[in-house]
Amino acid sequence: MIKSQIIEKIENWAGCKIQKQKSVSGGSIAQTNLIKFEDGRTCLLKTGSEHSDVFFKEASGLKEIQKTACIRTPDVYCVEEELLLMEFIEPGHKDQNFFIKFGKQLADLHRHTSFKFGFKEDNYIGSTPQLNIPKGTESESWIDFYYNKRLLYQYKLAEQNQLVGNELKNGFLVLENRIEEILEGSEEKPCLLHGDLWGGNYLCDLGSNPVLIDPAVYYGHREADLAMTKLFGGFTNEFYQSYSKHNPLPQGYDYRENIYLLYHVLNHLNLFGSSYYGQAVRLVWSYLH
Repeated sequence: MIKSQIIEKIENWAGCKIQKQKSVSGGSIAQTNLIKFEDGRTCLLKTGSEHSDVFFKEASGLKEIQKTACIRTPDVYCVEEELLLMEFIEPGHKDQNFFIKFGKQLADLHRHTSFKFGFKEDNYIGSTPQLNIPKGTESESWIDFYYNKRLLYQYKLAEQNQLVGNELKNGFLVLENRIEEILEGSEEKPCLLHGDLWGGNYLCDLGSNPVLIDPAVYYGHREADLAMTKLFGGFTNEFYQSYSKHNPLPQGYDYRENIYLLYHVLNHLNLFGSSYYGQAVRLVWSYLH
């Protein structure tokens, strides 16, 4: 049940009473409810986050993507520490052009560049803090930014969580010395990334348009976004072909894929425990044989 003070705030915002509320699945980070007002409007409400700033960061990420006018995201109506009220996007059916459109729109999103790697604020990847504010060389060096703010941060967190064994420790030490060589040839301007682009973080609306949700935005290398799409599937060959047609990737992107997957697998190791350990070890050692 939604707390009475949250209901009061939403009804004040809407200027009318809630007629109906229904719990919907919305991931493990927050409780998600479908809210129907007496005037017929329907909204999506998130509540119950464990961090006080999660909803502000999610709203900020959605607005950053929305500013590009490349791909649809839900409108943000109201955001406070304990709630995020958004547009409810009714799901539709994917037509034969859905993934072609999706590939093109993501390619267009990745054309929005910045002078610096990172973002104006830190945010979250799942419920793990994601550090985005660059220090020193990190603002201009993707290698420094990605190693320090992504891989090393997650690795140290795994150490604190006592999830690092010798295979991962030894592999990570070698990886540290080889990262420049691994990422060589992929230098590009920082571009806007969704940041957590797996199959559960996009929708299809009634017009068969792609919709991005639950972002973890920052300005980085677009190969990182595309690698994440491979982790759990949910994207078709047409998607990748369409992306490549509109925004071709530098040579060697398939070789670099594992180093970008490693960030998310280390995050899953930290969030869900040792069932992801073997995968993390395999990804690290894929560069060391």
